[in-house]
Amino acid sequence: MSVPDPKLAIARYRAHASGYDASAQRTLGLRRRTLARLALRSGETVLDVACGTGLSFPLLQEGVGATGRIVGVELSPDMLALARERCAREGWRNVDLRESAMETAEIPGPIDAVLFNFTHDVLRSPTALARIFAATRPGARVAVAGMKLAPWWLAPLNLVVLAQARPYMTTFEGLGRPWSLLEPYLEGFALESVLFGTGYIGWGRVKPAGMGEQG
Repeated sequence: MSVPDPKLAIARYRAHASGYDASAQRTLGLRRRTLARLALRSGETVLDVACGTGLSFPLLQEGVGATGRIVGVELSPDMLALARERCAREGWRNVDLRESAMETAEIPGPIDAVLFNFTHDVLRSPTALARIFAATRPGARVAVAGMKLAPWWLAPLNLVVLAQARPYMTTFEGLGRPWSLLEPYLEGFALESVLFGTGYIGWGRVKPAGMGEQG
């Protein structure tokens, strides 16, 4: 499949929402490293793209504090229900949760920082990216992490990559350079290869208005 499939994504996440937090523990260190690249400050507003069960919320709360705001957008009702439970359990009143595809999400900007943590389907949707960056401030910090195909000399690893990625993405399009549609929106974009070349962390700042390309 060459384009993201929202209906398939909802079905897949319904099947493994209850076990998602446990399965995500293996990349928790990578999540922490990615969030650190946002350099969040107290009082800021951060957008957690495809926020899932809210696993990133504790770390985001540490950054923006009680005076800041977290906006979490998630397509899967099953994942978002768990995010709501997490917020209620922790007593977080500064989290704005929205059940929506990113392509049509109402994002309450202006956004100071954007997190894309393992959000391949969103990264391969020009419409979703345009929606996100219409709500961000110029200079907003962006951090992105996810899976990618290994370089050619490690090609056998790609069988593992595809097997691990299948439950979490509905398209493998662009898996060689998942950030390629995101990069034109950013300046000072930097990239770090992780997980033996099967993963990446990227970061940069949103270009001034009118400079970004919208694919």
